Amino acid sequence: MKENFKSGFAAIIGRPNVGKSTLMNQLIGQKIAITSKKPQTTRNRIQTVYTREDGQIVFLDTPGIHKAKNKLGEYMVNVAERTLQDVDVILWLVEPSTFIGAGERHIAEQLEKANLPVILVINKIDTVKKEEILVFIDAYRKLYHFDEIIPASALRGQNTQDIIDSLFKYLPYGPQFFDEDTVTDQPMRQIVAEIIREKALHALDEEIPHGIAVSIDSMKERPGKNMTDIEATIVCERDSHKGIIIGKQGSMLKKIGSNARYEIEHMMDQKVNLKLWVKVKKDWRDSDFLIKNYGYDKKELM
Repeated sequence: MKENFKSGFAAIIGRPNVGKSTLMNQLIGQKIAITSKKPQTTRNRIQTVYTREDGQIVFLDTPGIHKAKNKLGEYMVNVAERTLQDVDVILWLVEPSTFIGAGERHIAEQLEKANLPVILVINKIDTVKKEEILVFIDAYRKLYHFDEIIPASALRGQNTQDIIDSLFKYLPYGPQFFDEDTVTDQPMRQIVAEIIREKALHALDEEIPHGIAVSIDSMKERPGKNMTDIEATIVCERDSHKGIIIGKQGSMLKKIGSNARYEIEHMMDQKVNLKLWVKVKKDWRDSDFLIKNYGYDKKELM
């Protein structure tokens, strides 16, 4: 074990859409978690790793904690709340606002139970006036006894280095869990599925995205060629959604496919031949079997 090496686990928590995945990607310096303006973008607990000379932080990016509406929602909230039991420090992301709603109060209650160091990050400060920031800090200070409060912008990379430095203060001395070049424990198939889902979220309308999942049917490298063939299925809940995802003469599906392919090629550093299909599975979000089928495993919560 390296001497004076600090290592530990940090949970990134917050309500849906506050910028958790954007912050994680910014801290790691690579795109691992998918980002979108639509809520429920992150469905599984994504583990990423930040390593420097004197230590290593393993980040757990949790789904947003919210009131669940269906089984998938319950699964996501359980993942987020269970994560609090497995970490050394909590990074709580909030929007810059003086309005502290029921969602924030619910999270504060969960934190009281966890009894861990909590660093509050007031994100998106690039969207407000400088003098307002102190007012927001004051409002949150009344909600919970934070160990530190850091105003930041995940999107612009403002103060993100301060977040890393603060996290290290609260980590124990310990072993290096992953080697230096590990940035995530996500299997490649899962990252590819998430990229396709992200591109669909960006391209489609408000209503449909919640009801889509992506399954990778096959992923094979062509022997002797720097190329991978990927076949994937976008699963939706209604026939009418299927038509919208395919689009006029396949135009929407083409757009999703080419945007996804571009990013997958960039990530894998090789050519990709991507084929996409669309299937309807009614109410898959309320079926334990189908939720598991699309990569969300309840057993991980036990």
